[in-house]
Amino acid sequence: METETATPLQLDSEISLVLIHMLKGVLYQDQQPLLWGELLRSMAPVREYFGLIGLEVFLDESEGYAFLRQREAQNDESNPLPSLIHRHRLSYPVSLLLVLLRKKIVEQDAGGGETRLILPREQLVEMVQVFLTETSNEAKMIQAINQHINKLVEYGFLRRLKGNENQFEVHRIIRALVDGQWLADFNTRMQQYRDHAATLA
Repeated sequence: METETATPLQLDSEISLVLIHMLKGVLYQDQQPLLWGELLRSMAPVREYFGLIGLEVFLDESEGYAFLRQREAQNDESNPLPSLIHRHRLSYPVSLLLVLLRKKIVEQDAGGGETRLILPREQLVEMVQVFLTETSNEAKMIQAINQHINKLVEYGFLRRLKGNENQFEVHRIIRALVDGQWLADFNTRMQQYRDHAATLA
């Protein structure tokens, strides 16, 4: 009696480059146009490959970015796959800055016009300062906020502009990662942040 064997997934070198890049982080259309084009052409095998290891592709073609997220385990799965996506535990100031940047994107979208959101370092610092407990050592506070800004650069939410280390482009991927419900509760969250900051004073 013959038994059926599964047909191996065929991947060429171009698709393999897409897979490797996405395993390392976010794929942006403007930064990697060739890989982006290959992703759009090969979406079916890319989704199939990542599905085998419990991942799914989140694609926003209009905004020009794609990233991987852990597929939610189904109720009927007796042995769900282990998580491959590392979750960063964000500190209070980093979370605050992320929410404020998401709000800036919403405001810009409502106004129409320019789609790129570019902010100077000074404005980023001022945005966060408003919500932090006042301190006599302002220089130390600013230094700490700059470290939080650097953390968002490290995570891929901000990108320093070439030739100007004090200008940052806000990556619109924040729209996908900070959901609408979070924004709907924005005022409540801000009060929680203020209360938390007061306990640190």
